[in-house]
This record gives sequence, structure tokens and C-alpha cells, in this order.
Amino acid sequence: MASTDDAEVRLNNVVHLVADNMIAEVCSAYFIRGGDILELFATEGLNKEAVHQTRLRVGEGLVGLVASTGTSLNLSDAQSHPKFAYRPETGEEIYKSFMAVPILRSGRAVGVLVVQNKASRYYSEEEEEALQTVAMVLAELVVSGDLITSEDQNDGNMDRAIISRFEGQVFAEGLAEGVVVMHEPRVEIIQHLSEEYEQQKTRLAQGFESLNKQLDEIMSAEDIVHHGEHREILDVYKLFARDKGWRTKIENAIDSGLTAEAAVEKIQIENRSRMMKTEDPYLRDRLSDLDDLANRLIRHLMGMAGTAAQKDLPDNAVVIAHSMGPAELLDYDRDKLQAVILQGGATTSHVAIVARALGIPMIGQVEQALMDIDEGVQIIVHGLDGEVYVAPPPEILESYRDAIADRQELLASYEGLRDKRAVTKDGVEIDLVVNGGLAIDIKGMHRTGANGVGLFRTEFQFMISETLPRIQPQADFYRSIIEEAGDKTVTFRTLDIGGDKDVSFLKRDKEDNPALGWRAIRIALDRPALLRYQLRALITAAEGTVLHVMFPMITNVAEFKKAKSILDKELERHRKNNRPMPVDIKVGTMLEVPSLVWQLDHLLPLVDFVSIGSNDLMQFFYAGDRDNPKLNNRYDTIAPPALNMLKLIVDKCDEHDVLLTLCGEIGGKTVGALALIAIGFRRLSVAPAAVGPVKMMIRSMNLSDVEAYVDELLSRSDHSLRGLLETFARDHGIKI
Repeated sequence: MASTDDAEVRLNNVVHLVADNMIAEVCSAYFIRGGDILELFATEGLNKEAVHQTRLRVGEGLVGLVASTGTSLNLSDAQSHPKFAYRPETGEEIYKSFMAVPILRSGRAVGVLVVQNKASRYYSEEEEEALQTVAMVLAELVVSGDLITSEDQNDGNMDRAIISRFEGQVFAEGLAEGVVVMHEPRVEIIQHLSEEYEQQKTRLAQGFESLNKQLDEIMSAEDIVHHGEHREILDVYKLFARDKGWRTKIENAIDSGLTAEAAVEKIQIENRSRMMKTEDPYLRDRLSDLDDLANRLIRHLMGMAGTAAQKDLPDNAVVIAHSMGPAELLDYDRDKLQAVILQGGATTSHVAIVARALGIPMIGQVEQALMDIDEGVQIIVHGLDGEVYVAPPPEILESYRDAIADRQELLASYEGLRDKRAVTKDGVEIDLVVNGGLAIDIKGMHRTGANGVGLFRTEFQFMISETLPRIQPQADFYRSIIEEAGDKTVTFRTLDIGGDKDVSFLKRDKEDNPALGWRAIRIALDRPALLRYQLRALITAAEGTVLHVMFPMITNVAEFKKAKSILDKELERHRKNNRPMPVDIKVGTMLEVPSLVWQLDHLLPLVDFVSIGSNDLMQFFYAGDRDNPKLNNRYDTIAPPALNMLKLIVDKCDEHDVLLTLCGEIGGKTVGALALIAIGFRRLSVAPAAVGPVKMMIRSMNLSDVEAYVDELLSRSDHSLRGLLETFARDHGIKI
């Protein structure tokens, strides 16, 4: 690679060496031209006439699959794979074993390196890592432009303005207009190879020192010190940065002849490849944190440590990134940052949680072409529908500016309702409380004028910890929430882990249906120490106040009795040890499983309150996975069967004089809240951002009219009543 030969000569030498050293009968290199065409550039073992003649589209065949996914493929019988595409001119039909790795540049596949053998075998992990290292070195041919120019790669045809609309997932709601700012400078690793092993390890040590110093500075910032949930996320982030295993792997890669930055990139590619294959959703969500750290370390090593956060940002910056960790989001000036768009990410990732807490619109899972946008281009982010418009035409721009202005006006009107009661025109008051799980959600409660916290999710503190949190830190956190809430009630839900919420300190078997599996109270009753420690912390934290606690996913009365007996034992233990006690204890249950609906006569005499978890209850009621996009419109929660079941719960709770709250998305949307209030709900727990819209709707309605109308609808067999209710609301001046 260091010779002065032409690029194709060097490439031919490389594929010959790889085939010879790996005892592979074939080694081939493909590179992307024309935007999405993979062309065979060099081969040892296939027909030489196929060079520059064999072409595949990205996504076509096994080579195209590797290019499209950016991950390796290792097969003992390539031709049995459904994506196998036969090209007769290559003569590859006699080869069974197949291993391919992507040739990556700035995280994007620019080619594929392949080895093949006649005998059926799996290539070893060491062979895969070796091929990945070679692929990294071959990327230099693209970076240098010696083999294929960037214009040739795109074929000069990519008009970036043509791709003006993107779709993604809403990670944090909001509307924004601004100009594009790329989060990371486009760092190209120019030098991959070095035999100065100790010098490279010294550079690596300096890079780690600089990285950890930067993280310490972020964590010492004034607004981080006083926000517990941000600190907890960053503590985990720092654990990643100081992981000895990660550093050792990088040092071993340096010993193989790579520069420090190339070694970091090599281990990053390996980690990404492994984590993308895992079925563990929590580990997949952590991928953005690890990518963020690796990219940050590479920039430190190359003297380009700053992101766009260190630049002089425009006043209306919309930041675009492959991925972003929570530390990097917190680097930005929040007065200038209007929105964030991520190519990857997940709604449960740390950066998404922080974005929601800070009120920064964020859209993720947007296609790769997003990364080709030029800085300074005008952009609109519709963080309600998950749409992004790049260089929008004047009519779209004007329309969205009106929408943003209307939203700002609407938000201001919600602020004006802060100190007003949620009471209907005919004098019926509705108790609006909030759902939360972070300290900043308590600020949302105060900001919106909500009457308390109807559901405080306690699992987040556990999800970000590598070990079971000790009792005192738990108690300190719960006490801070109670104190921040002041004279308003906070109802704590005990641990609801499992399903899609894993914790690192509790090993679980793979489950075919995790939402229906070992989770929530089922884990707590099988591992009672978890529940006992948490209840002990809650009792300690609630000294001198009224403790409101409820158990999740109760399926039958026996489960509630068992959980309640554990609470009673912890209370008795507290008394015997002469420790300060809560003034009173209110104990309730979540109602999330349909079987519990037909046990209410036995359950209600035992509880102080019931909270309906409508998200899970409706998912189980309809036997429809709420995260499956194919089922999004199949069923509706505002339909006669669902509303009739909910009304049955309301009637039973009224009969037994038990406080009933509905927590979940149905109550956070104005039309859903309208239906719930019409069938008898008088307490709704919603996201802080939903308090204003729901309160405005309540204050604009005459409840007796709505009750009479909905009562008539409950006997129908419609798929959904949503449209009818929306029409009724418009006709009667109800603000939805």
C-alpha cells in the first residue's frame, strides 16, 4: 500500500496477499460507483475477465447485502442463502464458503472485500478481524482518490436538493425551522499503518486522557450538577470511556500495525458488527453511546476534538448526526439549538431521553442520504409527524412557519392555563396529574400546573446502573423527587423491568414474547430482594409524608396480596428498628392485564387506588403488539369494545369508592381524553406536555352533552369512534 505503484496494481497485490495468507481460493474487492453500483475492481481466483464487468446494486446479492447493512457476512454455503445472486462471468459457482466485510469510509460502506473457498467451512473470528483490518487499509484508496474519485463514486448525478423530504421516528416532539449544521467534522483517517507501536500507544494514552478530561468538564457544568438524571446517564457514559477491555483491544490492534486512530476505528467496527446482531434491545440502544465515544476519541487523536457544539453556531441550528451520545447533546448552546436529526438512534436511547427532558425536538432513524446534505441549507423539522424537509420550496416553508407560529401561540395559551382548574363548562372538575420518571418531569408538573404525579416510573435508575443500586442512593433519589414535588402527591410504581426494559445486573433467558413474559411484578416476586430493597428505600424516603406506592402488571388478586405482604414486612421491620416512618401508606395496583378486570370485586376492597396502564392493557386486550407498525391502524383504543371495558372498570371503582386514574397515551391525546371523561374518568395522568392541550379541551366542553352522545355510541360495532368524536367536538366548539 505504501509503494508508488498505481492504485489498481496495489489493489491486485493486496487481494493476492490476502488469498495467499488466508489460504483462500478467492479474494475479491468491489467498490461503489455511480451512487449505488458495486463493481468488481480486483480478484484473485475468479475469472479475470469479470473485473470491471461484474456489477451489483447495493442490496443485491450477498456482496450488495454487506454494502447495504455495513456488517460482515460469514457463510459455510453461500449459494443456499436467499440473497445469493449468480454472475456466470465470474466462475464462482464452484465456491461454497463465503466471507465478506464492508470497506468503510466515515462509517459508510464504499466497497466490499470478499474471500471464498470450495470447501464448506465457517471462517474464524480471527480471520474475520484480519479481513476487517485489510478492508480499513483499502479505504485509503478511496480517501486518496487514487482508485476512484468521489465524483466517480456518485457519478456526478447526485443532486442533493432533489432529496428534499425524509421520514423518521419522533424521539422528542416539537416543530423547528433552521439551517443545517453537521454535528461532527467529516474526519477521514488518512494514515492507517504504523510500525511505531510504542509511539502510537503513547498517542492513544494521551487521547484517552484528553477524552476523560473533556467528559469531566461536561459533568462539572452547573446545569449537570443539579440534574440527577443527566448525571446518572453520564456516569454510565464515563464507565464506557474507562473500560479496560476496550482499551486493551485497541492496544492489541496497534500491535498488529495500525495507527492509534485506525485501531480505534477497527474496534468500533467490530463492536458495531457484534451489537447490531444482538437481539437484546438495551444493548442495541447503547450502540450510539459507544459510537459517540469512539468518534470522540478519534477526533482527539487527530487534533479535531471539537464537534459543532464548539463552533460559533447560527441562532437557528438544526444539528444532523450519524449518532450522538447524551454528553454531546449537552455540549450545545440550548438557546441556539432548534432541533436534532439522527440517522440512527432509538426512542429508548439515553440521548433521546435527555432530548425529551430538555424539550429539544429530535427525529431519528432517518435514511443515510441525510448525511449528504450541505451545511447552511434551510431545513424544517416536523417533530410531531416525523418529517424533515430540506431546502423546502417557498410555499412549504411559509406553511410551516405559520404552523410553528401557531404552535408557539398555542403553547403560550397553555401557559396561561397553568393556574386555572381543569373544569368543564357545566362544573365537573377533572384531576390532571403527570407521568414521570426523571427529576425534570417534576419541573414539568409545576410548569403546567398539574396536581401531582400519577405515575412515577422507578426503573430508569436501575436501567442505567451496572449493579443493583444500593438502598441509600435509591432513598436519596426518591426523597429528592418528593421534596421537589412539595405538597403535591407522587405515586411511585415499583420496578417494571423486563420486556423491553433490561437491567445489566439481572440475567434473563431469551423469550419469544417478552411483553408477555418474565417482567414487572413477576420478576419482583421471584426475586423478592429486589422488591424488598426498593420498598425499604421508598419507606425511608417518605419519612414524615404520605407514601403512595403501586405494583405493576398484577394479573390476579393472589399476586397483589403477596406483594402487599412484602411491603407489610418491610414496614414492620422499619418500626422495629425505630426508624422514622411515613405519616401514612396508600397502596394500589396498576391494571394492565385484562384478567384483573373480572376480579375487581375481590381486588378493590384490598386497595386504596387503581391506576390503569392503558398502553399495555390495550395491547393485551387486542392481542396486538403496539410497537409493530403493521398493526398501527388495525385496532383503535377509541372503539366500543375498549371503551365498554374501561367503563366497566369505572363503574366497579365507583361502586367500591376506590380512586381510579388512567395513565397512558390514550389520555394524553385530546380526543382520547374526551372519550375517557365521557365514560366516567375523573383523573387522568398524562405526559407534562399533554396537560395544556387536555386542560384546554376540558374547559371548552359541556360534559352532559358529550356523555349523552358517547353513551349512544357504545352500543355500536364501529372499528373506531375517533372520527365521530372529532366531528362532534368541532360542531360543539370543543378545542381538540
